[in-house]
Amino acid sequence: MEDTSTTDPVPNEALTSNRPRLGLALSGGAARGIAHVGVLRALEENAIPIDAIAGASAGALIGGAYAAGLSVAQLEAMARKFRWRHTNRFSFSRLGLQSNAAMERFLHTHLPTTRFEQLRIPFAAMVTDLHTGTLVVMRDSGDLAFAIRASTCIPGLYVPARDGDGRQLVDGGLVANLPIRQTRQLGADIVIGVDLNADGATFFDKPRTLLGVMARTFVAVERVVSHQERAEAELIIVPRIGHIRWDQTRRGDELIKAGYEAAMGSIDKIKDLVEQSTRMKNSAA
Repeated sequence: MEDTSTTDPVPNEALTSNRPRLGLALSGGAARGIAHVGVLRALEENAIPIDAIAGASAGALIGGAYAAGLSVAQLEAMARKFRWRHTNRFSFSRLGLQSNAAMERFLHTHLPTTRFEQLRIPFAAMVTDLHTGTLVVMRDSGDLAFAIRASTCIPGLYVPARDGDGRQLVDGGLVANLPIRQTRQLGADIVIGVDLNADGATFFDKPRTLLGVMARTFVAVERVVSHQERAEAELIIVPRIGHIRWDQTRRGDELIKAGYEAAMGSIDKIKDLVEQSTRMKNSAA
């Protein structure tokens, strides 16, 4: 990524006014996660402030990078250049075909900060404890790059990430793919979910390989998990990307455009939600 400068996100005035705090819950979706960048572009263009972000898997990658201070323009440039080989390496481990440890190094190199304590926007990454099958929410303190790596660690494909306590950590989308509740726990009054799997997978035929079976299984699990969370959000944005496979990073421009268009179609509703919440806060003051 050539441009290493940073620009501030939309200023956070919610702490000093009656404006409601707005949070984003960003789902997983592998390469489809690039659509989140288009959503961020639309929100910024319309002066919609973002006060909290929680993400799972690809949502943790894009949301964490934005919370760390990368501008939308920088995220777009990175998304257009990104290929899996930048962050994946073949593994000799029996626990996974590849390792995504290189992602951690990549993030340490490219993010303005990799400490939760220094983020410009409160952020939480969803991770799954492989041993217990329970959700681990990484936020407030610690290494952001490791948290993102763990949240994007697809079980079976990648060797689990091991933390300082010896826990084996994998993709958070298994247990909290659309982290609405966790976004609200960051202090958001209004939560907007961005669900990258709700449009389905129109490209799918019957799986013919082990990886195909794994992909189908993982998608089914994530869709069920996301559906359980959707009702808790004030609004759900669904980019129309059902025709794009999860490994197609080369379709970055198309994914960004789809995210942008989906968010633009929701701008009036978002502004109405902010206005309604502001009136309620003012009347209660």
